[in-house]
Amino acid sequence: MENRNSYFKPVIVNTDFYLQFFPAMEGGKSLDIKEVMSYLNDMGYQNYDMRELNEAVKASEPVEVLIGKSEGNSFNEKIIISLSADNMLVRCRFYPAAEGRKTITKEDIADALLHEKIVYGLDTVLLNSLMQEREYCTEYLIGKGTPPTLGRDAKIEYYFSTSKSLKPKHNTDGSVNYHDLNIISRVEKNQLLAKLIPSEPGKPGKTVLGEELKPKEVKNLKLSYSNNIYVSDDGTELYSEVTGHASLVQGKVFVSAVYEVPADVDNSIGDINYPGNVLVKGNVKSGFVIHANGNIVVEGVVEGAQLYAGGQIIVQRGIHGMGKGLLSAEGNIVIKFIEGATVISGGYVETESVIQSMVSANTEVIVSGGKGLIRGGTIRVSNKVSARVIGSTMGIATNIEAGIEPKKLEHFNQIQKEARSIAKKIEVVRPILVNYSEKLKQGIALPPDKVEYMKTQVMTMKTLQAQLAPITEEINKLRMEFISAGRAKVEVQDVIYPGVTIKISDVSVTTKSERKYCQFVKDGADIKVMNL
Repeated sequence: MENRNSYFKPVIVNTDFYLQFFPAMEGGKSLDIKEVMSYLNDMGYQNYDMRELNEAVKASEPVEVLIGKSEGNSFNEKIIISLSADNMLVRCRFYPAAEGRKTITKEDIADALLHEKIVYGLDTVLLNSLMQEREYCTEYLIGKGTPPTLGRDAKIEYYFSTSKSLKPKHNTDGSVNYHDLNIISRVEKNQLLAKLIPSEPGKPGKTVLGEELKPKEVKNLKLSYSNNIYVSDDGTELYSEVTGHASLVQGKVFVSAVYEVPADVDNSIGDINYPGNVLVKGNVKSGFVIHANGNIVVEGVVEGAQLYAGGQIIVQRGIHGMGKGLLSAEGNIVIKFIEGATVISGGYVETESVIQSMVSANTEVIVSGGKGLIRGGTIRVSNKVSARVIGSTMGIATNIEAGIEPKKLEHFNQIQKEARSIAKKIEVVRPILVNYSEKLKQGIALPPDKVEYMKTQVMTMKTLQAQLAPITEEINKLRMEFISAGRAKVEVQDVIYPGVTIKISDVSVTTKSERKYCQFVKDGADIKVMNL
């Protein structure tokens, strides 16, 4: 067959060895000089005219180049075997024999493969066809290893809401639809909660050298659950034993039964401390306390009461805190209105109005629906505050702080107090030690009791300094973190009035005039006002 690619052929004239070069046909590939050099090196030739060889490789007509003497070489047809770096592919190239010399046989190819220890994945059909016809200086892929097949990691499918960031559904006017809340996962008795899809191990592969390739290890999982749950016979499904609320905490499924209060939480009920969820059909009267490891849902009003939830808090009618009401939830808080209360959320807070209250949320505070009003008090978030109206025409002091997680800010304030307290103690001891040092410099001897006293003061100073050092380091670290927390923003969907102080990270500004449809963002060392 014709050779489309450029190739070379050994030519023997008397005792001289030449290489004859043939240019590529149309569409064929040109020779790489490195391939020629490799061939000659295998044949034992290192001394040749490199310039002539380069010119011959690039020539458009057949040319011959004298390489050296021919003694000691067979110049039979050759096969060169090459392996990929991962031993998964085996390729070969053929080089022609000199005139009258031996052509390659099946046995020659078998010997070459055996020499390279290739025992697996050979394309015997292609090898047989290459015995009939082949091109020279052309690469053939004659074998492939088998890669290991990927297995499948185990996974668990949950049949209740596992997202802590779900927002409640809203009515057309923007208010929360308390009849269709999707942020608490109510489950019925015998409801399927979770299903384990077992892992499937991969199959091993093999290189062309016959080496086994182990498949990647698959990830195995197991169902983790708490009380009020039963497991299917095959151990792959979880079902609820009771009607209640389901939640997923650090990979563990919980179902909490609901403690239902049919009317108000008052003197007839007393304080509530329940390991599951609490549903109050009426109001929570002033002075009473509810502790729930799960969610708390109040269909009425919370007065000057305190509610603590390990999950979420839902209050359909709002809170009249009277300066002493408190809502504290590890999860989100959704409430009609907040007035004269403290509200602390580990997630977000959504409400229709906030009046003279302290509201703290780990992510955002959304004041939408109804009046969408924030008036008076302080709002603290790490991400975003969004409201229709902020402040009032009366200039009531309203503070919005964004860009710092409230818990971190509280911790920051606490350790600052500790640092100041230790610093005061140090300032009490310092002049005593300075005075003692001055007396030593003057050569004044102190009585033994004074010396012992000074030793205790030195130890006190060292102890106080050791206590202050890590606190100071943490204060500086948090301070830098607050400075960099500049992506937070405050959105005004309608109007913001004068007298509102907005602090984003370490920068603050107090509004001097009324602004509409805008947002406040940090811009370097300033706060920038932008249109929505």
